[in-house]
Amino acid sequence: MSERIDISDISGRKLSGGKSIDTEELTGKTFPYQFDPSLVEDIDLYESTPGEDLNWLEDIELMTEDGIPAVFDRYTNAFLKIHFEIPKGRENEYARKVLIKHLQSGNSYGIWLKHKHAKFPQPELGSWLKESETVGENWQPPVLEGWEKPVGH
Repeated sequence: MSERIDISDISGRKLSGGKSIDTEELTGKTFPYQFDPSLVEDIDLYESTPGEDLNWLEDIELMTEDGIPAVFDRYTNAFLKIHFEIPKGRENEYARKVLIKHLQSGNSYGIWLKHKHAKFPQPELGSWLKESETVGENWQPPVLEGWEKPVGH
């Protein structure tokens, strides 16, 4: 069992370092747009939609994690908590805007992992941001030190 660690986020509160499935616990970080709605207000959801396929937006809804409003980042497989008051009737809109801001900023843990694990060329920030750097052009399979391929395989 790994040792629990204390990590402070930008609000100064302690993160538990436990086994939560949210971005804060996974990365030990929070981001300003999780706390300030004005930082996502100008996100144009239609302009930011990958491949101009609006159907994917229908899958993004406001949820909760540990009793806190959150949006699910499927590229990290974790929740991104939203720590600001969301206007009634605009819950899914804000969830979508926070997620898009997170992806466009390159802050998704899943995006961070692409640099090492992408097996084919692809935009680092997906199709959420035009002119994104390409990753995965020189992928090499990981090698376990001391392991040798069995004879005959």
